[in-house]
Amino acid sequence: MKTKLYTDQHVDLVERCKLGERKAQYELYKCYSKAMFNICMRIINHNGEAEDVLQEAFVDAFTNLHQFRQQSTFGAWFKQIVVNKSINHLRSRKVKWVEMDEFQETLEDGQEMDDSFGWHENDTTLEVERIRNAVLKLPDGYRVVVSLYLFEGYDHEEIGEVLGISETTSRTQYMRGKRKLTEILGRA
Repeated sequence: MKTKLYTDQHVDLVERCKLGERKAQYELYKCYSKAMFNICMRIINHNGEAEDVLQEAFVDAFTNLHQFRQQSTFGAWFKQIVVNKSINHLRSRKVKWVEMDEFQETLEDGQEMDDSFGWHENDTTLEVERIRNAVLKLPDGYRVVVSLYLFEGYDHEEIGEVLGISETTSRTQYMRGKRKLTEILGRA
């Protein structure tokens, strides 16, 4: 008997998909397509490309479903596929990551970068839709790190691993992205 660490509400659908049942694949697609498309959009920021990446992720998931060991939920396993596919697609656009050592930013009055924007997550109550729209206006490098950190719950070490950048670069991109996001929201 298997010991499962997580209760997955779609266990039956996944098992039916493993048997090649098309109807079960369609049901699983309907359960996850909208949420996973939103992840693709936050990372890629292009409707058509996000749709393509999502379809590729579903094809990969269904093709490799035998590798799913139910050590997590299907949704968590599939989300990792979607995030990786989206990031790989974005890499193919040749996003340039700026290393911290290449560019040292200081403010006119000498404050540290982190304290400079006057925007603190705990103090701010902005409308979710307004923030999401503003995030989509960020340059690719900033948008990806901000999305992975704020929306997907990755920490900077994980972001660095996934993107192939240093943890410091992830933190820098996040701080700059947060500053740029504040500017965008200030104009809106």
